[in-house]
Amino acid sequence: MERETAIQFKNVSKIYKLKRKDKDVKKDQKTQYFYALKDISFEVKKGQVLGILGTNGSGKSTMALVLSGIASPDEGEIFVNGEQALVAINTGLNKELTGLENIELKGALLGLTKKKVKEITDGVIEFAEIGDFLYQPVKKYSSGMKSRLGFSINLCLDPDILIIDEALSVGDKGFAQKCLGRMNELKEEGKTIIFISHSLPQVREFCDTAMWLEGGKMKEYGAIEEVCDHYAEYIEYCHTLTKAEKKAEREEKFKERIIKNRKVGLIDRLFG
Repeated sequence: MERETAIQFKNVSKIYKLKRKDKDVKKDQKTQYFYALKDISFEVKKGQVLGILGTNGSGKSTMALVLSGIASPDEGEIFVNGEQALVAINTGLNKELTGLENIELKGALLGLTKKKVKEITDGVIEFAEIGDFLYQPVKKYSSGMKSRLGFSINLCLDPDILIIDEALSVGDKGFAQKCLGRMNELKEEGKTIIFISHSLPQVREFCDTAMWLEGGKMKEYGAIEEVCDHYAEYIEYCHTLTKAEKKAEREEKFKERIIKNRKVGLIDRLFG
């Protein structure tokens, strides 16, 4: 991998195991294997800001987990040049611990000094603006507060690669703007940023490259305006469909992601 490359995917697939509950399905057919991501290849250069678009169930969140190293690919290879951090709702936070304890735990897992953890804590307190909730268990937080805490911790850790999965979709608009402002500062500093969002305007404004995922496959990857225009056209097309047509299209996409019998033996061995 070249030095200027931050991330490289080579024919990457992620497979999930599903249990069918249909009463009329035979016992030996209850288990299915499903491509959450299928045969995806792309490269992200250092300093690139990549926006990832896709409808619900397209594989965006799975992509975030694989990009961040939380989930491993079942097929293909991934190369990452730098330390990455994922900002996503409910990801990376222990609900039983307080906000402060979560910061300390994250620092300990990364092997940071007490001095560095104190610096991060001060930064989180200033940026997150959650007041005394910092000393309350995370399970008592609203989705917006979890987003504030998770976003603030990862910003203060100052990773080489920042992966943001719908973290700006909850909470107040003021905090979202504050986050976008800080993200723009990181962009100017040359950080590599992966921005996963339903917000087409935010992706257009913030990113320089776009990826469109659909049905677990990479439908398009390239210049921001071109990919966003094509995605916008697809969304407009979806709005013209009836409920029955939308359901039929979803079922067809799902059917295409199911792994056929000839490969099930190999997958069974993979999952043990």
